[in-house]
Amino acid sequence: MTLAYVALGANLGSPEATVKAAIAALGGIRESTRVAASSLYRTAPVGLKHQPDFINAVVALETKLAPLALLEELFAIESRFGRRRSVKNAPRTLDLDLLLHGDAALATPTLILPHPRMHQRAFVLAPLAEIAPLAVIPGHGGIAGLLTACAGQSVERIAA
Repeated sequence: MTLAYVALGANLGSPEATVKAAIAALGGIRESTRVAASSLYRTAPVGLKHQPDFINAVVALETKLAPLALLEELFAIESRFGRRRSVKNAPRTLDLDLLLHGDAALATPTLILPHPRMHQRAFVLAPLAEIAPLAVIPGHGGIAGLLTACAGQSVERIAA
């Protein structure tokens, strides 16, 4: 089994309900077990600024699936939740990003591991730090230091 981390985000429809339902759906991925899920976080959009705030979370999975096979499962869940890919950073019903897959380093047209921008995004680092405070992003360092470097980004933990 390999430990993988998946970031979730949504800002269309009912994003809190969507992210909660998607966390449950991740627990149903074949040959995988959901082992942890962060709290939900409200975050300001990155890139296209004139859109609703996002609801974000991170889930840890133990999986037997290879990175690309796991990514296909994530795409299938996004599709079930009505995800349509348009312009980069556009509003979305659900976004699932494979952040880390064990210690895999991968660069394909479909998937780059570790996720190439996760170390710069508080909306990923804050929920990741909650469930994996000692995690290290290869080539970038520990979560705590990276999160400190993102201190200017708006991230608000949502009470359960």
